[in-house]
Amino acid sequence: MLTFTCCDEIRPFLSPDNAQVLRGITRGYERECLRVDASGHLAQTPHPLTLGAKLTHPWITTDYAEALLEFITPASQDPAFPLDFLRDIHRFTARQLRDETMWAGSMPCVVGDDKNIAIADYGSSNSARMKAVYREGLGLRYGRHMQTIAGSHYNWSLPDEFWVILKGCCSGTGSMQEFISERYFGLIRNFLRFGWLLPYLFGASPAICQSFLQGRNSDLQDLVPGTLFRPYATSLRMSDLGYQNRAQDQLHVSFNSLAEYTQALETAIRTPDPFYEELGVREGEHWKQLNANLLQIENEFYAGIRPKRIGKAGERPALALKKYGVEYLEVRLFDLNPFVDIGIAPEQGSFADILLLLCLFRQSPPITAREQGENDVNQARIVNQGRRPNLSLLVHNREQAFPPIAHALFDDMQPFAQMLDVAYGGNRYTSTLAGLRTRIDHPESTPSAQVLAAAREHQSYFKFAMTQSRKHHESLLAQPLDAATLARFEASVHASLAEKQRLESLPQGRFADYVATYYA
Repeated sequence: MLTFTCCDEIRPFLSPDNAQVLRGITRGYERECLRVDASGHLAQTPHPLTLGAKLTHPWITTDYAEALLEFITPASQDPAFPLDFLRDIHRFTARQLRDETMWAGSMPCVVGDDKNIAIADYGSSNSARMKAVYREGLGLRYGRHMQTIAGSHYNWSLPDEFWVILKGCCSGTGSMQEFISERYFGLIRNFLRFGWLLPYLFGASPAICQSFLQGRNSDLQDLVPGTLFRPYATSLRMSDLGYQNRAQDQLHVSFNSLAEYTQALETAIRTPDPFYEELGVREGEHWKQLNANLLQIENEFYAGIRPKRIGKAGERPALALKKYGVEYLEVRLFDLNPFVDIGIAPEQGSFADILLLLCLFRQSPPITAREQGENDVNQARIVNQGRRPNLSLLVHNREQAFPPIAHALFDDMQPFAQMLDVAYGGNRYTSTLAGLRTRIDHPESTPSAQVLAAAREHQSYFKFAMTQSRKHHESLLAQPLDAATLARFEASVHASLAEKQRLESLPQGRFADYVATYYA
């Protein structure tokens, strides 16, 4: 049974008039993917100039590596717009890649040694240098292979009108922004409790190429020659083999309040780490990392969900959050779906909307150290063995069977699916919930199970992912852009190149002073 933060919170939003405010939910996607050459090896070519300047282009950039594309959609209150725009980005990009393709899976294959993974080069301006040095520091600290793993992020926020109604029915105290931040952090804490639903339902990285381990030992099993897997895994990307950072276990970043969260990040970017000090920050004029502290910058902190705020005057993320409060959330647990040509299935966003509303309305006490350990255990069990028969999760220190827990959460999500259907009309949300619920009792229908079946059929994960990459490339090429959309993308390319050139023409000053100003 769903326990509300206060008993009358949900009732106003069940009426058709108030439910309409949910049409103001703002969404956006970020999708990463590697460029690979015709043989499936990591592309060694520079980011194509025909895609614009990655420092200044609003939609097409790179993440860690020069070959790791990152696509960013504008935020929109139209639920269909982000994926439609993301498809346009893919269609435009596919036409610029010549003999290269976009890798379909989250886990890379033939990337070579660390030294063969080129860090993204953003140019000669101080802002560009800082991005590059930060990435060099990531490679130094954690290895470059970890930085070639790709996923997708879902950015999400509720409209002002929603918060006015909620604060009124809840008799919330304090300023509106304080109330909003407090409730977003309550949502985050519940997401940390229940977010394991996402890798179970949508995880698609149960296997990896043997080359990814670079000779390291592991407990993985042979699926077929050259491919390793965990039999019941859902998302090795989110496991200890993937995009996780055990070096950050000592950070103890709390999500119990905005103040605790921002203070922990501020402390981390100013607290020296002996190992990072031993690695060194500079060798002459060459910067190896931005600093030798626990975090170089706040974004180095890995989390499945993060509160975000765009600074009004270029402030650092933690400082912007502290000054202005939470603006939106970034959900980071989605693997790329290799069966979809843009890597993201439509039902992912619909389900995330429902789950996030559940997390917002459900009671959310502070997370104790004991409960955080329990949450970590549950997350690890799902990503490593989520499809295992008789799987159990921890609930208040007690082992409980996975299916009843998952079904109970789906029951609790039902009113929020109905609420969204009232807001938008139709039954998209309730039908999405019903369709995904079947995956609880039929784990063979999950993307992770389907990836394993396909890897067996192709006799390797690499062959499967390469086949999908080529198939998606041809599919995108077969979807021509209309003249107006093509002109818009071409104009964005030229504008980004011009803006990068303008930035580089300005007086730059000493890079060391630029870095010091950032941390001031």
